[in-house]
Amino acid sequence: MTFFLLFISAVLLLGVLFSKLSNRIGIPVLLGFLALGMVFGTDGIFRIPFDDYDIVNHISTIALIFIIFYGGFGTNWKAAKPVAVQSILLSTLGVFATAALTGVFCHFVLGFSWLEGLLVGSVIGSTDAASVFSILRSKNLSLKHNTASMLELESGSNDPCAYMMTFLILSMMGGGVTGGQAVVLTLQQVLFGLAGGALIAWAAAWIIRTLKDDSSVGPLVVVAVAILSYALPAYLGGNGYLSAYVVGLVLGNQHVADKKELVHFMDGIVCLMQITLFFMLGLLSTPSRLPACLPVALAITAFLTFVSRPLSVVALLQPFKAPVGQLGVVAWAGLRGATSVVFAIMVVISGVKTQYDLFHITFCVVLLSIGVQGSLLPWCAKKLKMIDPQGNVMRTFNDYSGDDTPVQFIRIYIHEGHPWNGKLIREAPLPPDLRAALILRGDERVLPKGDTLLCPGDILILSAIAYQDEQRIELRETAVAGHPEWQGKHIYEVDWGGALVILVQRGGESVLPSGEVELQSEDTVVLADMG
Repeated sequence: MTFFLLFISAVLLLGVLFSKLSNRIGIPVLLGFLALGMVFGTDGIFRIPFDDYDIVNHISTIALIFIIFYGGFGTNWKAAKPVAVQSILLSTLGVFATAALTGVFCHFVLGFSWLEGLLVGSVIGSTDAASVFSILRSKNLSLKHNTASMLELESGSNDPCAYMMTFLILSMMGGGVTGGQAVVLTLQQVLFGLAGGALIAWAAAWIIRTLKDDSSVGPLVVVAVAILSYALPAYLGGNGYLSAYVVGLVLGNQHVADKKELVHFMDGIVCLMQITLFFMLGLLSTPSRLPACLPVALAITAFLTFVSRPLSVVALLQPFKAPVGQLGVVAWAGLRGATSVVFAIMVVISGVKTQYDLFHITFCVVLLSIGVQGSLLPWCAKKLKMIDPQGNVMRTFNDYSGDDTPVQFIRIYIHEGHPWNGKLIREAPLPPDLRAALILRGDERVLPKGDTLLCPGDILILSAIAYQDEQRIELRETAVAGHPEWQGKHIYEVDWGGALVILVQRGGESVLPSGEVELQSEDTVVLADMG
């Protein structure tokens, strides 16, 4: 047991070190976890014998639940909404067209049977959300025309379609499903997946709103909901992955307490799942079998990259008058990842006989896709002049907080002796970056203009750009009663040791600390320490 724990910690730490290295040399970090698994595997340096496809399938299913759920949970719908139609077309018809074209190529050019060729196309038909998200974030790849949001929504939502196609073709190859039954199964998968997702999302949103005052249970509820969102529809015969994505998308865009913290929590969970999944897939592979699969994998990757994916993208996006640069980037960003290998494992454990080693062919395709396409995606975007230098790709994710509180408000009470009493707004000596936002006059709300007169009893609300805490500031409270030497002194007479007096709390009131304020025994002083 101790050795097993040491092994896990070593793998995680090596993964972290590689992630730092990958950012410097431009290789997608997820490729490193695959390589790390291969190093520990049967043909690697440590030669750990491992070929249990069933265990990896169970682990992969759990990992995909969280990865697909997070694909929706982390997506900012407000940013994605303008391109939602295009994204949904790419994640449904686009997957089907890419898979069908690849299947035709495998049959006529590579000699696969019809069903086996379509099976290959289905397995590698979807783009990988983990790979796309990783590259967009790590490279801060902000793209024009809402392209980043389009890619995020597409890659996060297209796995259910590829899973459904893989499941149906496997059922047909097993001889237990006719054409009519395949149609019924498809409808069942979609309807139960969507209905289950909608119902669970509604119930989960209600639970989270009910527990809004107890933020400690929020992460536990989200984890439970993610698992339930897959398990319940799948148990009833629906598409659990489709349901998981729908629930994640709905919950991620609800107004819930501590949502940013929940997104960060899920980000950590998904990061662990990705490391586990990619490492296990690398460990399961047999590198000595890859050279024999490489010619076929190269042919499929080339066709997928330069023919089937671009044709599908152009056919679906051209009606929306998409710019040539956007078409090129979306076509190139069709990265294949762990999901395709997981679907290939489904083929292995299904017992269906195939002419080719589909698992290792898919593994090669994923390595080529992440290694070549993923590494060249920033270069491709730059060459096609799709980089938006003024943009911020983090705005498209739900954990972006740069715009959460851009404005803060200041409350000023206008009393009889206030220097602004009886003056017009334009005569009040406001600092340059402050604006009069509102006047509360009794029960009346007055929108201030330059000629608005300030009267005794008014509460003037000023707005200012919020301070971004790049230099850490620590606030602490100190009771004057604990410092007898301060009592009866003015603020300017006390040595605060480099700290700044922010506020004096006196009874139920807050006193702004001018130097002439005399400290009393019941006062509490709020000090700011610059760190």
